[in-house]
Amino acid sequence: MAALTSGDLQHAAKEVALLPLTLFTFFCYELPKRIWTFVLDLLYFLAQLPIIWAFKPPRPPKELKNNRGRIAIIGAGLTGVSSAAHAIAHGFDVAIYEKNDSVGGIWSSVNATSGLQLNSLLYRFHPAVKWSRFFPHRDEILGQIEEIWREYQLEARTHFKTPVTSVKRVSGGGGGEDWRSGSKWVINGGEDGEFDAVIVTIGTCGEPNMVQFPGMPGYKPKHEEKGQEQQHGNDKPQQDHTANGSLKTEPKESQPHDSKGKSAIQSNQQAKKAHGFPKPAEAYGDNKDKQGPGGSPTQDQSTDTNAWLSDKVGAVDGAVTTIARGEGAWDSVQEPTWQLGQDQVAKREQGFPRPDEAYDVGPDVQKDTRRPGSLEVKETNDSTASEQDGRGQEPENGGEEDVFRKPILHSSQLTSTGIDFKGKRVVVLGGGASAIESVETALSDGASSTVMVVRDDKWIIPRNSIIDTMISAQPFGREMPLSFLWEKFITKYNYHGVEDLTPADLGLFEGTPIVNDEFLNHVREGRCQYTRGDIQRLTANGVKVNVRTRNTKPGDEGRVQLFDADVVVIATGFKPPDMSFLPKELFPEGYDRPNLYLQNFSTEDWSILFTNSAYKNAIGTVGHFHIGIYARILMTFLMDENARPSPKDMKLWVDVIRFVKRGAKKGAFGFFTYMELTIWLLLFHLFRPDRIRWVFFIMQGWGVRPLK
Repeated sequence: MAALTSGDLQHAAKEVALLPLTLFTFFCYELPKRIWTFVLDLLYFLAQLPIIWAFKPPRPPKELKNNRGRIAIIGAGLTGVSSAAHAIAHGFDVAIYEKNDSVGGIWSSVNATSGLQLNSLLYRFHPAVKWSRFFPHRDEILGQIEEIWREYQLEARTHFKTPVTSVKRVSGGGGGEDWRSGSKWVINGGEDGEFDAVIVTIGTCGEPNMVQFPGMPGYKPKHEEKGQEQQHGNDKPQQDHTANGSLKTEPKESQPHDSKGKSAIQSNQQAKKAHGFPKPAEAYGDNKDKQGPGGSPTQDQSTDTNAWLSDKVGAVDGAVTTIARGEGAWDSVQEPTWQLGQDQVAKREQGFPRPDEAYDVGPDVQKDTRRPGSLEVKETNDSTASEQDGRGQEPENGGEEDVFRKPILHSSQLTSTGIDFKGKRVVVLGGGASAIESVETALSDGASSTVMVVRDDKWIIPRNSIIDTMISAQPFGREMPLSFLWEKFITKYNYHGVEDLTPADLGLFEGTPIVNDEFLNHVREGRCQYTRGDIQRLTANGVKVNVRTRNTKPGDEGRVQLFDADVVVIATGFKPPDMSFLPKELFPEGYDRPNLYLQNFSTEDWSILFTNSAYKNAIGTVGHFHIGIYARILMTFLMDENARPSPKDMKLWVDVIRFVKRGAKKGAFGFFTYMELTIWLLLFHLFRPDRIRWVFFIMQGWGVRPLK
């Protein structure tokens, strides 16, 4: 038995001294909190039982010998499983096609710590769902999806690892006289026979969007196509920015460097010299105070100027072979490069802006092509960042020594990669819900500091069921004259102390808000630095950002700042899923997604439905009762010919909504609220009296049983 040291004795004494305080804290704070949480969760679970009893569809028979029709469902996520469960419960046979090897959709691709933003009371994607808490996490959500999948006997009807490559209409539809008779569809060539309808439930999130930035290992810039040459007076060579920010020039046509071509170039350049055109070194060099006789550079200055010129012009692909020193520079700078340089000098003297000053640049091309020395570098007291003035950064060589070699991961990989954030400086690139989750995950795992870099501000509303429901109950689906009252309230309620983080040019009812209670507290207390700016590149030590103030747009002038990082998280969301497997005629001009009938049906054919796969921005929830309502509308169309809409009627509905919402910043269907969606579904019955008899089936799921 080892003897106790003095350190062990001191530690034990401290524990004994702190024991009364620990017990006091537990009995006065922790124990009541746990009891209260248990009581609330129990009451919440019991409150769900009446909903389940009243609205849960019956389980289907083991064998559907006489079905009402066949429905193909593309995607086995939350929406797909729920839609299939509703359909089979009312006597329709289904087949689910899933490209992965499990159900769950996007929830199977996120972190274990990911959870609902909204209260689960607003996330009842099927009446049979039984939540154990108000804000469940990923595993519980996946568990509920799998439970419904099994309960409604969908295992044998699900085709895993079966990506859909084609959906073809083999009869019906097309907007002709036979629209009322319905269509027949085949999936992937028709191996599983014909279907009476198709429900596309692939959502709006596909593969992780791992945006590439300069300075990342293996980064390759996106060059312009060679055929797109810029025209200004004379034909000019194509221009692009390379990874290190230098200007890349591609001549119109490569020519052999024979003696005849060289003589012609020399003759042309000597003629320009005789007419008083400056040399490239005089046009770009800072040599006004160091000129020799005749306006030529002195020997010392000529060496420096031409060294810089050789670095900038000599690297141009296919345009320059050798740059001589002094007067000899005229003899070896070829015409394409000379024309480009002289044209830019003339434009600058006439006050024309550079292209990056005239146009907003994207995240992959945020370079400043000014030569070194034109940017002033400021000193900063921030130990984690360095700053410099200007719109862009100094051109860098982009070599192996300036590449970020530390961990870079997507926001969906926070828990799967096993990265230890403890004591690390974490920089998160992105401003959406996944970026906020990344910050919270890093801090909970012990990160020493976090920085979140956003291009645009988004509204962050509290996790309050009453407030969130009232906001989503706005019936107009757009900014209204009194919408500023909600924005003022959210600013006072949620942004106190950090009012500068509120969006300057985005209304609350113009984009999907983020629902979160903790993030703004992290910003107030200094655990997270919220930075508005444009990402220029990653460096060996961190991330270089063009930091902007509040009332600016992406690409506007700011100050360049370097944020040191040990881990970089790319929180740029997910790519839109590919829908190229669908016939193009389903989306005529002006009636493509999201401009669809009831926001989810193709205007060309009522038998194809896009539940949760066509929207762009909304205030509401994707996992609620509308999933079952849309599925039952489709089933109603299949059962009742008189309830079916014609392509003309569906387009008219879209046009009416456009007329009502004309002037909306995001367009008629680019943004909507859950109340607006509910109104659409109610008016679906009221404007067609022949559909009223189906109202209780469509809205509540009552009245239709499987055929015997």
